[in-house]
Amino acid sequence: MEPDLPPLATTSPLLRHLDTRLADQTWAEVIAAMDRNYAELVAYQERLEAQNTELQSMRGFLESVLASVSDVLIVASRLGRIEQVSASLSARMGQDAASLQGREVAGLFTDAPALQRALDDCRVGRAPISVELELAALPEPMPHELVIAPRRDDRGRVAGFVLTGRSVGELRQAYQALAQSHDELKAMQGQLVRNEKLASLGRLLAGVAHELNNPISFVYANAHALERYATKFETYFDRVTEGASRDELIALREELRLDRELRNLRDAVRGAREGAERVRDIVADLRRLSADGAGEIAQFDLVEIARVAAKWVLRERAGDVVLEHAGCDSLILQGRAGHIQQVVMNLVQNALDVLEDQPGGRVVLTCGKEGTQAVLQVADNGPGIAPELQAMIFDPFFTTKPVGKGTGLGLSISHKIAQEHGGRLILCPDARTGACFRLELPLTADAGGAA
Repeated sequence: MEPDLPPLATTSPLLRHLDTRLADQTWAEVIAAMDRNYAELVAYQERLEAQNTELQSMRGFLESVLASVSDVLIVASRLGRIEQVSASLSARMGQDAASLQGREVAGLFTDAPALQRALDDCRVGRAPISVELELAALPEPMPHELVIAPRRDDRGRVAGFVLTGRSVGELRQAYQALAQSHDELKAMQGQLVRNEKLASLGRLLAGVAHELNNPISFVYANAHALERYATKFETYFDRVTEGASRDELIALREELRLDRELRNLRDAVRGAREGAERVRDIVADLRRLSADGAGEIAQFDLVEIARVAAKWVLRERAGDVVLEHAGCDSLILQGRAGHIQQVVMNLVQNALDVLEDQPGGRVVLTCGKEGTQAVLQVADNGPGIAPELQAMIFDPFFTTKPVGKGTGLGLSISHKIAQEHGGRLILCPDARTGACFRLELPLTADAGGAA
């Protein structure tokens, strides 16, 4: 038999010392592990609190967006049920957001099948689509333009939809108001053109009266002569019908000087006809000058328009201003002849105003072609336009004339008319003396042969 051994603790002090050291080391490791776990728990809690704060901030941000957005915004699930809505939708539907959550989004619109088809197309196509539908809003349905976009999860699958829409009715009202304002602006511009033309016509009345008085006086005088000749011929033919002898008729013819009066009769008829034709031409020019010009766009001759307009402006002016025409004999354009005529009148009138009381005044109208553009230049030999004023001459109500002499609208309206005809009105860049305005307008397709 083996002898019984005593216990290890009692048998060796060294072993007892080693056992104590191992126990202390184990406890130290346990405590260190607990410290690490506690530190990790504290750090994890801090991260959770930070994430929770961020989540609350993001939630508040999303809620503020939903509350502030003016367009309709709906967040729906894959099955088409409402998850979130904007405050604007709640206001238009007359219901709070909580009562709308969980409902079918298609039920918010008058044409539910159409919206459901749009959702299905968006789900299949995985791309945004647009559709116009009526929102069943209060007090009456409102047409909206909707954009339906797919909402994807972290795997890229369609998890729901985001619907954004704007009231088309409001846009249509805005467009209608804009169109009405545009029409009113056009009417106002037309009225300004007519007012400016009436002002020009008022300045021309004296010249018109003088021009008409001369041929009318000529016709009136010839009419008196014709009446006198008619009386003499009636006297002669009465004696013929009474059976007067040949000698008596010869003597009466000599006494009445019928041979001379017959020649004068032809001159009187020709003179009366010429006077009547002169009146006819003046009236025709006046009718062209006073035409409204706001009707349909038609072809017109820029050279003829410039000739008539300049002639009528010059008629009422006294002095020795010389009007010259140069360049092409004809330039066929497309537009409103009355408006272009008003532009030429304004330019010539301004030139004559500058040359008032200036000896040797001259105004030159030059027509020509440059590429696809018709060009009319109105130049004078006056003092010209100061450099500091050149940038302002086309501004509305800007004028260098004394009070009561001008409205400051002539050049501004002329500039706008040129733009409406696809052209422009500018100062001549190469003018050396006086003032020179350059009107550029597009030529018509059949104007290539005009010269």
